[in-house]
Amino acid sequence: MVFRSLSVSGRRVCVMSTSLPPSSLSPSRANDFMQCPLLYRFRVIDKLPEKPSEAATRGTLVHAVLERLFDDPAVDRTAPRARAMVPGQWDRLLESRPELAGLFDGDAEGERLTRWLGEAERLVERWFSLEDPTRLEPAERELFVETELDSGLRLRGVIDRVDVAPTGEVRIVDYKTGKAPRPEYAESALFQMKFYALVVWRWKRVVPRRLQLVYLGSGEVVTYDPVEADLERVERKLLALWEAIKLATETGEWLPRPTKLCGWCDHKAFCPEFGGTLPVYPLTVAPAAAPAGAVAGAVEVQESV
Repeated sequence: MVFRSLSVSGRRVCVMSTSLPPSSLSPSRANDFMQCPLLYRFRVIDKLPEKPSEAATRGTLVHAVLERLFDDPAVDRTAPRARAMVPGQWDRLLESRPELAGLFDGDAEGERLTRWLGEAERLVERWFSLEDPTRLEPAERELFVETELDSGLRLRGVIDRVDVAPTGEVRIVDYKTGKAPRPEYAESALFQMKFYALVVWRWKRVVPRRLQLVYLGSGEVVTYDPVEADLERVERKLLALWEAIKLATETGEWLPRPTKLCGWCDHKAFCPEFGGTLPVYPLTVAPAAAPAGAVAGAVEVQESV
C-alpha cells in the first residue's frame, strides 16, 4: 500500500493507492474509459477522492427505499408508506457514510435538506405510476453479479432488481432518478443493461427476456428484449475496450478527452486540459512504450459500445 501526497488548490491531500493494475470491468468504469481515459485513470489507478453530490446521493437514497419496500407484505407497499420511509433511510445512509452530512453544510435552518428530501419523496411516489409493487415479487434485489469470460476478463456489477416469471423468463430492472435520454442517446443508455444481460447469460446460461429502465425523473419506462447476437456483439466490444485499457495501463498513456461533461469533473486540478499537473503514475510502465496516440486510437473504436 502506498500513500501519496497531492496538491489540490494549494492544499496537500494524502491519497492511498494500492498500485495494482485493473483486473475487472464494470458498466460504470467502462463508461468512464469511453468518456475519458484520463478519468478512468483518476478513478481506478490513482483512486483520487471525489466529493459526494446531492444528485448522486439522492439516487442512492431512492434506490434504498425501493429495495427495502419489498421487505413489506404486498398489501403494505403503498406510495404513502414508501414516502414515509425516506427520512429513515436517509438516517441509515448517514450512519454508514457520515461524510454525506457535509452536503448540507451551512443549512442551519434545514431548508435545503427538507427540499432535497421532498424531491426524493416525489421520485419514490412517481414510481407507483410506472409499476405496481403489489404485483411484484422480485427474485433478487441489489444483486451483485460477476463472471469471467473465456478470455479471462472478469465482468461485474450490481443489478437493482431481477424478476423471474413463473415460466422462468428473466427481467432485469434498473431504476434511474434522472430523465429518459433523447432517442439518439438511447443506445448509450442501454449499454449498462446489455452489460448486465451479458453477465447473466455467461453466468447462468440464460438470456434475459427483457431489460427495463425505469426513469423516475421523467416518468418513463424503456424496455429492450435482447437476443444472443446482441450479447455477442457487446462481448466483442468489451474485449476490445479491455485491450485498450490494458494498453493504457502498460504505457501510462491516459489521454484526456474534453467534453461538456468536464464541467462536472472533480479532478480538473490534476488534468492537463485545465492546466493541472498529473499525479505521479503509481504503476510500472512497460519498457516498449506504445506510439503516441495509440491508446486514443484504440478508444475511438469503442465509440459505438
